[in-house]
Amino acid sequence: MIEREEQDQVEQTQPEPEQPEAATPEATTPEAVTPEPAVEAEPVAEAPPAEPEQPEEPAAAEAEGGEPAAEEQPRTLTELAAGARYFATGKRKSSVARVIVTPGTGQFNLNGRVLDVYFPRRTHQAVVRQPLDVAGYGDRIDVRARIHGGGISGQADAVRHGIAKALIEADPALRPELKRRQLLTRDPREKERRKAGLKKARKRPQFSKR
Repeated sequence: MIEREEQDQVEQTQPEPEQPEAATPEATTPEAVTPEPAVEAEPVAEAPPAEPEQPEEPAAAEAEGGEPAAEEQPRTLTELAAGARYFATGKRKSSVARVIVTPGTGQFNLNGRVLDVYFPRRTHQAVVRQPLDVAGYGDRIDVRARIHGGGISGQADAVRHGIAKALIEADPALRPELKRRQLLTRDPREKERRKAGLKKARKRPQFSKR
């Protein structure tokens, strides 16, 4: 009996083994993660279509203030002296024209005849008038010329050459424009001379073997 009582005391004095605490459901279950609201992507603003490039306004466009730009003024013609006379010699092929230019009203005196009579063809008349039309002196100058040699076409070119040379004597500022149009250049083309033993410059007589 005594031994049994001692054992009961010993058992009472020994501490009871600690039992593991039951895991609470909160500890075992993973923490509930609150899902964050999905952030909607902002729509990317599309770039506006490129506007077509507008051509640059020309320099002659209206100036600021709505006033139109000043138009290009024509070249002022040189006033010729009342008694001035300008001489020049024009040549073409075998034609020679000695030209005298004076201030006037656009009259022509070619070997004592007017332009329409001496050159009936309008083509030749336009050739003779070309330097005056280019310079702008068509109705401000009288032309007198003595012409000899050559044919009708060569004489028309000779008069044109003489008038162009006389105009630059009257107004040197006309030289660049007349030169650009080749009115001051003496045309060197001429008919080739006949050779001895030939019918013409290159034409040979027919060859006969027998």
